[in-house]
Amino acid sequence: MNLKATTVLVFHPRLTASSRVNARLARAAREAATPGHSVEVRDMYALYPDFRVDVAAEQAVLAAADRIVLQFPMYWYSTPPLLKQWEDDVLTHGWAYGSTGTALHGKELGIAVSPGAPASSYERAGEARYTVHELMRPLQATSALIGTRFLTPFITAGTMGLTEAGLSERAAAYADWLTSDQPELGAFE
Repeated sequence: MNLKATTVLVFHPRLTASSRVNARLARAAREAATPGHSVEVRDMYALYPDFRVDVAAEQAVLAAADRIVLQFPMYWYSTPPLLKQWEDDVLTHGWAYGSTGTALHGKELGIAVSPGAPASSYERAGEARYTVHELMRPLQATSALIGTRFLTPFITAGTMGLTEAGLSERAAAYADWLTSDQPELGAFE
């Protein structure tokens, strides 16, 4: 697929106030644009602090994108609450799914998730007992329902102990992943 436009929707409730990892990844995303490939980054909590999502505006943003990326910190093995609200409001029957809901068919959907615990916690023998990929299955199921191609998730595990050097490496890898023609073939933790 020859991508031209990637839209990154960042769902972090304190992105500018206290986020270190997601703020850095968002900055890397903003700087990832290349000739012929735009990258738009949207701070969703700044746009919708009251959780009143502008459905028409969000649907227009999605319609204009070739690749849609949902970026967020993992909260209780799931997504932040505004992401769930956004899904409920924006991905409507007749627009995103159902017999006439084909607006997103053929687009790519990726997730960039950042769990606080180390990657070893997200193994069968680890504390979580599930992999991050397994915990993100609801988003993969959503992708199937709305007709998008689900990309291999970009996972930045261990954010609570991530060094500055490690964060710089992840940010560079994220920029590459965002603009890659085949992000599912990249290196993931």
